[in-house]
Amino acid sequence: MTDQAPPPFEPLREDWSTAVAIVAHPDDMEYGAAAAVARWTGQGKTVVYVMVTSGEAGIDGMHPDEARPVREAEQVASAAVVGVDTVEFLGLPDGVLEYGLPLRREVARVVRRHRPDIVITGNWRETYGGVMPNQADHIATGRAVLDGVRDAGNRWIFRELAEDEGLEPWNGVKQIWAAGSPDAAHAVDTTETFAKGVASLEAHAAYLAGLGGSAGNMADAAEWLEGFARTAGTRLGTRFAASFEVVPLTFE
Repeated sequence: MTDQAPPPFEPLREDWSTAVAIVAHPDDMEYGAAAAVARWTGQGKTVVYVMVTSGEAGIDGMHPDEARPVREAEQVASAAVVGVDTVEFLGLPDGVLEYGLPLRREVARVVRRHRPDIVITGNWRETYGGVMPNQADHIATGRAVLDGVRDAGNRWIFRELAEDEGLEPWNGVKQIWAAGSPDAAHAVDTTETFAKGVASLEAHAAYLAGLGGSAGNMADAAEWLEGFARTAGTRLGTRFAASFEVVPLTFE
């Protein structure tokens, strides 16, 4: 008995103008999704990055108070490589995020402020394909994005956003896309922008140096990204691709 090949990926829709990426840490977008962002900004689309934390607990040899500004600066530089001009940091504590009403409120606030067509986040599943367990902040953030995007469209949830902050509800998000999900069924061709994706990860120099040999080849940006991009590209019928799990929010 032979294993069946995985089904081909469906192409992601590209009939949109604005997207907001809401992820837990600096560097989360760079492990695959940034090359896709470079493609979209090259098409004239607007993408905004929102980091729930500043990744201050991510470098073992650097105190969080020292790491925070370093990681924020690296993320801003990294985003610029792929054409993202706006990077926001919500300032929640790294490593101890919890799914719940406060995090859902933060997501709803972001969505109401930016009013995007698409919201991008990271993998919220328990594992990466049943092999490696996911990190708790990723799970909490992704789950909060799933609910917070819908909360953003309901006037009677988090009423203070409209009543106190003047942020009117937004029901314009067409889809939520989760990068790096083991349940991905869609992808986008990143052949022409793969090098920018690598450069955007390499901009996290202090973080990658902190990883060293502790995380296999994750510290080698080109090698790590190429393996995943080639695998996704094979299923899309391109040289390189970035894969996403798609959650539709409209009947379009």
